[in-house]
Amino acid sequence: MIRRSFGTLLVITVAGAGSLLALSVPTAAASAGAQADGVQDTNAPTVTGPAKGGQGIPSILSTNFDLADVGYTNEEYFIEGEASAYEEAAPLRADGKWKVHEVSTAPYKTRVVVYRPADPADFNGTLFVEWLNVTAGFDTSPDWMAAHNALIRSGAAFMGVSAQAAGVQGGGAVLEGATEGGLKGGDPERYGSLSHPGDEYSYDIFTQAGLVATGDGDGVNPFAELDVKRVIAMGESQSAFRMTTYVNAVHPIAEVYDGFLVHSRGSSGASLGKSDGAGNDDASMPDGARIRNDLAVPVLEVQTETDLTLLESLAARQPDTKRFRLWEIAGSAHADKYTGTLAANDLGDGSAELSLLDPKQADGGVLRCSTAVNTGPTFAIVSAATQRLDKWVRDGTPPSKAARLETNGDEIVRDEHGNAEGGIRSPQVDVPLATTTGDRNSGGSFCGLFGTTAVFDAATVASLYPTRDDYVRQFDKSADATVDAGFWLEPNAENFKTAARQISLG
Repeated sequence: MIRRSFGTLLVITVAGAGSLLALSVPTAAASAGAQADGVQDTNAPTVTGPAKGGQGIPSILSTNFDLADVGYTNEEYFIEGEASAYEEAAPLRADGKWKVHEVSTAPYKTRVVVYRPADPADFNGTLFVEWLNVTAGFDTSPDWMAAHNALIRSGAAFMGVSAQAAGVQGGGAVLEGATEGGLKGGDPERYGSLSHPGDEYSYDIFTQAGLVATGDGDGVNPFAELDVKRVIAMGESQSAFRMTTYVNAVHPIAEVYDGFLVHSRGSSGASLGKSDGAGNDDASMPDGARIRNDLAVPVLEVQTETDLTLLESLAARQPDTKRFRLWEIAGSAHADKYTGTLAANDLGDGSAELSLLDPKQADGGVLRCSTAVNTGPTFAIVSAATQRLDKWVRDGTPPSKAARLETNGDEIVRDEHGNAEGGIRSPQVDVPLATTTGDRNSGGSFCGLFGTTAVFDAATVASLYPTRDDYVRQFDKSADATVDAGFWLEPNAENFKTAARQISLG
């Protein structure tokens, strides 16, 4: 049994009655204060692996390159145990201060995917744990895909958690050509023993995955060779809905994670009860649900234009606090060309930045949307977010505060070129060659989330930048300002600046 008590935040692992096995040292962020009435006892999961057999590799939509080429390992483990389901102990309010209690337990067996430095000496002490996204009917890792180069450069480890039923046994929307039936349907030899009791148990499964990350599970420890000092949770899109609910309702009684990255959420949290995939339709969930303001760990929320308008997260806007930051990105979309086409094979060599910046490469993306999809720099800002959040957890240094996108009612205010006013700025909107928005695209499935890019005509480009030197000078100044503001990392800025010298302006 694992118990985490706030104040001292001692972690006590009991193998038998009265048998004390381990104590852990709390991080500065986690020990900052209490925010709940009590901390639940959490069953320790049993961990087995690394998994073998079947098709021979973990089944997940993630980066495609061999992690060994960048000094990382790629392994998969199974975790199993008894998970709890929760229901509200009082009506859920928009302030996010939700109280829940356990109502049932059920057995489960799921998997986690682990990427970590092959040489333990290269590990920086931080483990990012992603709630894998199942909107497409199978597990995807959008935050790893967006920020993988930053995480690898920093020496962080990563664990993706199949927390939801759709990832394990199928359900929800399925992209054309994808195998139905989740992990079990796609590779029954490897995953046939997995079992998920339903999404009402997903929150405690995610908690128990966090215990695996800290070495508090029974059986195999995937991180035995690493000195894990910080465990940061993250989730994007439908996983951000669930992360919102986890932060507000479950973290205060579990206290496993040291910080949270909530990326592209909507106006409410996800259901505490049963769901069919995304499960964001619980009538008890209030619209405009904010992140609770009494947390003892930091939360960084990253939002795109699409999230504010199509997903209506404008209703959930809230001010920055000592432990909360909201970043809204100008020129961004919920999904874009990087996440759809470039991320899987991006080794950080600058080819991705070149493809995004070059007007001639704007296209309908992997889904062949009706118009060119968004080519903004969201991935670079998410990459910076992971590093700023890591530092916030490490030593209490908060990320930069960001201006909010300018809005008029529920619409984003735009400049004379159609680009958003306010928000986090970058050269794509301040030294533009196109209009990049989070507006609804059209075409195949999910195109509505991929935003738009409308390339300027030659006359407009010539009026803005009479010579290439004019463009490069302005671009460099904007890129450096974005780095100085804390919203880009230097490697991304250098790659974009190199690309600005290579693209054709005419």
